[in-house]
Amino acid sequence: MFKFIYRYFHDIEIAIESLVSNKLKSVLTALGIIFGVAAVIAMLAIGKGAKQEIMEQMKMVGVNNIIINPIIEDKSSSSEEGEKQQKKFSRGLNMLDVDAIKETLPSVKRISPEISFTSNAMLNGVKYSAKLVGVSNDYFYLYNLPLVEGAFFNEYQEKNGIQVCIIGANIRAKFFSKINPLNQYIKFNGIWLKVIGVLQKTNVTLTGFEEKGVNVYNDNIYIPIQTLLLRYQNRALLNTKMVSEVSTVSFFGGGGMGRIVINTSDATSKTETNYNQLDRIVVQVNETEQLATTTEVLSRMLTRRHTGVKDFEITVPELLLKQQQRTKDVFNIVLGAIASISLIVGGIGIMNIMFASVMERIKEIGTRMALGAKKMDIVVQFLAEAVLISVSGGFIGVFIGVIMAKLIEQVAGIMTIVSFFSVFIAFGVSVSIGIIFGYSPAKRASERDPIESLRYE
Repeated sequence: MFKFIYRYFHDIEIAIESLVSNKLKSVLTALGIIFGVAAVIAMLAIGKGAKQEIMEQMKMVGVNNIIINPIIEDKSSSSEEGEKQQKKFSRGLNMLDVDAIKETLPSVKRISPEISFTSNAMLNGVKYSAKLVGVSNDYFYLYNLPLVEGAFFNEYQEKNGIQVCIIGANIRAKFFSKINPLNQYIKFNGIWLKVIGVLQKTNVTLTGFEEKGVNVYNDNIYIPIQTLLLRYQNRALLNTKMVSEVSTVSFFGGGGMGRIVINTSDATSKTETNYNQLDRIVVQVNETEQLATTTEVLSRMLTRRHTGVKDFEITVPELLLKQQQRTKDVFNIVLGAIASISLIVGGIGIMNIMFASVMERIKEIGTRMALGAKKMDIVVQFLAEAVLISVSGGFIGVFIGVIMAKLIEQVAGIMTIVSFFSVFIAFGVSVSIGIIFGYSPAKRASERDPIESLRYE
């Protein structure tokens, strides 16, 4: 057994000596494998990073969430369809829609209306531009927003519009970097709010989804939606300033939920009128399978409630992100395939060099076989050379691939994750290529006639 191992170990020693004596040729032969492995690892790292980023984004847009946004039309639009819709009355998105969705759809798990506007937060002479967001308590569960300290709104605060707030991480850093913010007061747009909670900081970006109702949570101040309606703005109520600027004002509906229809004296006004009480409604369903059907039912229900006026749009961010993920997966597969071609080219390079090496060392082969070497010894020798080139190239390629992934993340700002699986696959393929493309030249060397090899000039 030991003799068997030693015999072939000796063949490997001869292969190593041959590679060391021809360093430049060995390095040039390994270049294809080196760059191939590095490219595969870098591409897989980009794909893994993109997938991780999308998974984090899915958590932030909420699982199984449906977002209903109002469509705010330009008053100057004079299309025939627009004129027909103006003849119909719609009060826009409002709290009555929220109550109707709660009562009607059994698939709804949570629901949160939302109103927001940007202004200045102030404390001790320090001013900071922030967004005030009126929400229900369900909002924080819909978007998976944990607290680092404090508590969420209680039922009494929500129902009675108490002046309390939950602040984002950037608001805390700006105003309360040296003191505990809980039970402190912060002034927003002239009204004092008591801080009862602080949200955990998030570093995930959601580029392209802000218009779909996804906020930059770190810069937000959250208050109960009733507090915002009572203390700040309620577009469902008559605005006295608007009255002074119009010639005719008609009020429809009751219970404080009516829409103001304003006929201005200037028919060519290009301002947009937002008559919606709510900026959006976020609905969460129990199961992912219910997203499509619930979206369809919501569309029909709101269209009926808004008297056939299509003044809203429904978005499912999770489905958009999954579609984006599928697109990125296809793109990453293409990139991985292109990178893998360089591995194959590297393998062909190894095979060509090994064939050339066999022709250069015919007398060496003949001498070894004349001294008692078997065909398997010759196969092991030349196969070992090919495998050693691919293995060493694989190690160097892994090192370069990890560095490339980090450079891409630093320079391009793209998240990259180098996983053990990608390293294993790239390195395993490089070794396999060494064996596959090295076997044919090794077998051809072993089949040469020793007498003809010794006579070869």
